[in-house]
Amino acid sequence: MDIQAIKNRFNIIGNSPKLIYALQTAVDVANTDLSVLIVGESGVGKENFSHIIHTLSSRKHSPFIAINCGAIPDGTIDSELFGHEKGAFTGAVESRKGYFETVNGGTLFLDEIGEMPLGTQSRLLRILESGEFIKVGSSKVLKTDVRIIAATNKDLYELTMQNKFREDLFYRLNTVPIKVPPLRERKEDIILLFRKFASDFAEKYKRSAVQLSNDAKEIIMNYYWKGNIRELKNFAEQLSVLSKQPNLTAADIEFYIPAIQNRHSNLPVLVSNVHEPSNFNNERDILYKLFFDMKTDVTELKKMFLEILKNPNIANHNFNHSNLNAEIFSKNLLNKEDDYSLTVNHKNKNTTLNEDDENIDTIDVDEPLNLSNKEMEFINRALIKYNGKRNKAAKELGISERTLYRKIKEYNLE
Repeated sequence: MDIQAIKNRFNIIGNSPKLIYALQTAVDVANTDLSVLIVGESGVGKENFSHIIHTLSSRKHSPFIAINCGAIPDGTIDSELFGHEKGAFTGAVESRKGYFETVNGGTLFLDEIGEMPLGTQSRLLRILESGEFIKVGSSKVLKTDVRIIAATNKDLYELTMQNKFREDLFYRLNTVPIKVPPLRERKEDIILLFRKFASDFAEKYKRSAVQLSNDAKEIIMNYYWKGNIRELKNFAEQLSVLSKQPNLTAADIEFYIPAIQNRHSNLPVLVSNVHEPSNFNNERDILYKLFFDMKTDVTELKKMFLEILKNPNIANHNFNHSNLNAEIFSKNLLNKEDDYSLTVNHKNKNTTLNEDDENIDTIDVDEPLNLSNKEMEFINRALIKYNGKRNKAAKELGISERTLYRKIKEYNLE
């Protein structure tokens, strides 16, 4: 079916290549019974794609039900999906059919599938594999023929690594993935969408449609739109209702976009500052900070010892409150009875300094630190500590299990 006809039929606006590709994938998979996983941020219109797939499929005359898994309490979701028998739990005064029984032959859209409890996930997996399910409080196996379309705004693969989502269910749902692009990745569509929303709200509220100047258009095209199309629609409605005049400039719309009130906090140049983790959320950055702090401390200690070697009176002064004097400090710490010496790196040469060396203060006391070796050492110690259990080792190191797998491979620690 022609993509333009699909857009007209389902009221989809936009010409972005990423949007067109997502639509084409939905059309191609519609007339099959394959499970589909629709991935995208909140507000991008994932449910519209589920309607497209169902309407263009052979099940179009059968029921279609959309369920938000995150909106159903954990204690009742099994009953909602699979049904229950009378007396199965407190309050079950009569038998009830679940959605899988009600929608038999049709399509079930499971929105926010990442919020589904693990126990329910195992029952859903059984339906996907065999079409069988059991009502809550029953022992009778029932059959159903339901096509599953799931959607999520989370990284399900990352959830599987954290044992919060079943890996086998993820691969079963992910037969055909469809990624719906966020609004900031289809900037060429933002003005088209705004015009459509402004026109609709002008008709609804009996007002003139708002028009944006070029500088105002530039602002909304470069805004991050964290809520995507939903946020843009709300923005257009605010302007339609609250603006005093139809022709708006950049100064007129700044009040209605919170981030612009803080001046450019969400413009493209600074997007990473808002949405990327801080410098020390990355495990490598944390190690860098740790090692550089250690290096600074060691360097300061070395300088202190060298000063004490050069002038023992410093030790006597500094340790006076602890009843220590330079003689005790020298004997206990540096074993003055022996002919001690200190070897340091001075201008890339090994130099041995005695107590009476006059050039101590010109010595470079820094020493190189190899980050990779230390990182490999920490990972190896964690793996040994937990007998090779990578999930526990990753938790000990404060990194994700996937990152640990990558590090093990990188350092040949298999």
